[in-house]
Amino acid sequence: MENIALQLYSIKELTSTDFLGTLKKVAEIGYDGVEFAGYFGTSAAELKKSLDSIGLRAAGSHIGISDLLLQLDHTIEYSLEIGSPYIICPGLPEEMRESADSYKRTAETFDRIGERCKEHGIRFGYHNHGIEFQKFDGFTGLELLANHTQPDHLFLELDTYWAEHAGFRSVDWIETLKERCRILHIKDMKSEQDKRNTEIGSGIMDFQSITAAGKRYGVEWYTVEQEEYEIPQLESIGASLKYLRQIL
Repeated sequence: MENIALQLYSIKELTSTDFLGTLKKVAEIGYDGVEFAGYFGTSAAELKKSLDSIGLRAAGSHIGISDLLLQLDHTIEYSLEIGSPYIICPGLPEEMRESADSYKRTAETFDRIGERCKEHGIRFGYHNHGIEFQKFDGFTGLELLANHTQPDHLFLELDTYWAEHAGFRSVDWIETLKERCRILHIKDMKSEQDKRNTEIGSGIMDFQSITAAGKRYGVEWYTVEQEEYEIPQLESIGASLKYLRQIL
C-alpha cells in the first residue's frame, strides 16, 4: 500500500487551537502520516508519544528558510526525535529567487543544509509554488535548484497543483526530476477557468497518470494539501483520501 500523508497546513485553523487532538482526528480519517507546518509549542517527546499512540507517522516537516539557517541543528534534533525522515523548505523570499545567480547561490546554501541533514540520516527537500517555473537564462528556477545541487543533498517535493497552475503537466516534471522527486503534493484544480483548489478527484487534474508516474520513480509519500474549502475541512480531506486510496 502506498503511503498517504496530510500536509497539516491544510487544517491550520484546527491545529492552531488543538494540535494533538486534531492529529487524532486525522488518524481516525485514515491517513498514514502527517507533514508538519509548525509544532505549536509541543515538545518532540510529547509529539512522538502522541504519534505512536494514534498510529500516525511523521512524513516530513516544512521549515522556513530563516529557521534552517539559524536553527538547523535544533531542527534536525527535533526531526530525529519524532522519527521524521524529511526536512523541507516550503518557499523562498524574493532575494533568493530573483535571478539565475540568486538561484545558484540558493543552491549552494541548500547543498550545505542538505549535506548536514544527510550526516544525520535525514533528507532535505524543497517544495515549489508557481514562482519557481519562471525562467532565467532558459531554465526554470526549479531546474536551477536541481541542476546546481547534489542529488543526495536536495530532493524536490513537487506540488502538482502549482505545476499545472503554471501551465505545465505534472507528469512531465516527474519524468524530468525522476528519483529526485521523493514526495508529491497532491492537490486538485477546479477547471482551466476556475483555478481554485478543490478536493482530489473532483477537479480536472489527471491523478491516475500522476500517481502512476510517481510509482515509476519510487515516490515515497503522496501528500494531500488543501487550501480552499467549500465543505467542512475534515470532510474535505476525507474525500480526498478516499479518492487517492482508490487510484493508488
